[in-house]
Amino acid sequence: MLLSYVYILKCSDGSYYTGVTTDIKKRLKEHQNGIHKSSYTFNRRPVHLVFYSTFTDINMAIEREKQVKKWSKVKKEVLIRSEYNLLPYLSKKKFQ
Repeated sequence: MLLSYVYILKCSDGSYYTGVTTDIKKRLKEHQNGIHKSSYTFNRRPVHLVFYSTFTDINMAIEREKQVKKWSKVKKEVLIRSEYNLLPYLSKKKFQ
């Protein structure tokens, strides 16, 4: 069974990069070595793996990646800290 991974990297500028891959070790090395010059992380190295989640279905992994990419920095940090119970509170819109 081929596993897929959704991962979050913390970049040197404090921002986060979210991606999906089937080979997390290889992909992390690519980010660290700047293999893809047009990549978001190229000018933000070094990067550090701060979160990953494993999937058995690549389509589910891609959907999760798309979802997390839309999240705020605060919500991503809650996910990174595994404070899953706080995620619903960060999803609610604040109306004035």
